[in-house]
Amino acid sequence: MERSIVQQATVNDSVTKTVNKTWRDYLEVTKPGINTHNMLVTFAGFWLAAGLQTFQHLPLLLFTLFGTMLVIAGSCTLNNFYDRDIDPFMKRTRNRAVADGRMKPSTALWLGIFFSVAGFFVLAIGVNPLAAFLAFIGFFIYVVVYTMWLKRTSTLSTVIGGISGAVPPVIGWTAYTESLDLSAWALFFILFAWQPPHFFALAMLKSEEYQKASIPMLPVVKGFLETKKQLLFFTLMLLPSSLILFYTGVSGWLYLIVSSIVGMIYVGLAIQGFRARDDNKWAKKMFLFSLLYLTIIFFVMIMDVGLMEWINR
Repeated sequence: MERSIVQQATVNDSVTKTVNKTWRDYLEVTKPGINTHNMLVTFAGFWLAAGLQTFQHLPLLLFTLFGTMLVIAGSCTLNNFYDRDIDPFMKRTRNRAVADGRMKPSTALWLGIFFSVAGFFVLAIGVNPLAAFLAFIGFFIYVVVYTMWLKRTSTLSTVIGGISGAVPPVIGWTAYTESLDLSAWALFFILFAWQPPHFFALAMLKSEEYQKASIPMLPVVKGFLETKKQLLFFTLMLLPSSLILFYTGVSGWLYLIVSSIVGMIYVGLAIQGFRARDDNKWAKKMFLFSLLYLTIIFFVMIMDVGLMEWINR
C-alpha cells in the first residue's frame, strides 16, 4: 500500500541535512518571484475594474492582494515539497531548500497547507466567496492537476497548468465587481495564451535538464519543430485575446495600439523560429520578449484606464 503524502514527508525528514534553515529558505520556498508577478497582475485586474476608485477601496484591495499572495505562496511551497525528488536534476531548482535537504519535507508540507488555507479564509471573509472559489480553482489545478499529475506524465502540463497562472487577474477583477463578465475572461485569456509560449521557450533552453529529470516537456517528447508550431499557435491566440478589453470598453485607444504592435512583434518572432539557425539563441530571444511583452501590456493597461478616467472627468 502506498504511503500517504504526510507519511512520505515524515519518512523523508530523516535524510534532511543538519544545516540550519535561514529566513531566506522560508521565503524562497514560496517562490517570491512568481508571487510578485502574480501580485502585479492581481492589482491590474482590480485596477481595471475599479479605476481611480481603487483609492477609495484600499482595504478591499489589500485583502485581495494578501489573500491571493497567501494562496500562491502555499501552492508554490507544496510544489517545492512534491518536486523534491526531481528538482535536484535541474540546475535552476537543485538548490531549493527542500530538494537540497535544508528544510524538512514535513515542514514544507504543513507550511504550504497553512498558507493556502489562510489565503482562502482571507479571500472568503475579507473579499467575497467568488474570489476565494477562483483562488481554490487555481490552487487545485497547480498543485493537484499540474504538479502531482501532468508534469510527470504529459506534454499538456504547460497548457493545462497555465489555467492556474491566468486566475490572479480575474481574482482582482471579481474582488471589486463580484462577477465574471467578458472583461474578466479577457484578462484570463491574455495570461492563459501568454504562458505556453513563455514556458515552451524556457523548455527549449532547458530541454537537456528536463530530459535528465524525466519530465515530459514538449521539446523533449515531440522535438523543437512541434514546439515552434504550438508556440506560434498560442502567440496567434494571444493577439486577438489582448484586444478584447478595448471592445468591452475597459481600455482605450492607447492600449489597443500598443497591444496590437507588441502582439504582432511577438507573432513575428515566433514565425522567425522556423528559419532560425540557432534554436537556443532564438528560444532565449522569445523567452526574454515574453517577459517584456507582459510588462508592456499590463503597464499600458493600467496607465490607459487611469488616463481615460482622468480625461473623462
